[in-house]
Amino acid sequence: MIRIAAAVVLLATPAYAQSAESSVILTFETGARTGAVMVALFDSAAAFDGDSGRPVAVKAISASGPVVATFENLPAGDYAVKAFHDLNGDGEMDTNPFGMPVEPYAFSNNAVGNMGPARWNRARFTVSGETAQTISIR
Repeated sequence: MIRIAAAVVLLATPAYAQSAESSVILTFETGARTGAVMVALFDSAAAFDGDSGRPVAVKAISASGPVVATFENLPAGDYAVKAFHDLNGDGEMDTNPFGMPVEPYAFSNNAVGNMGPARWNRARFTVSGETAQTISIR
């Protein structure tokens, strides 16, 4: 009986190990070394597309050196990223009078929008274990 219980515990261990938390490493390619790259990580279409919700995490990374954002201890699942290069360091995405961005921006998967920002279905990527992406900010 003890052997059977020990076997059950051993068989259950790999399933538990697979549920370990994941991480995302994002490397940004930028054209300038001033200001900071502002990054927002989302875990739902509603939050990413601005319907409701908030980012899971946000970071500001100095653009003076390698621009790498790491998000750790994430549950496995689908995520998407919005980022912009805050050239003047004011903490906001600057726009022209028509609301068009005047600072470089990007989305995960290097997704592009059609007459607006990229949507969740283009920027979404699956995270399981360690996941890395290189994103070009333009």
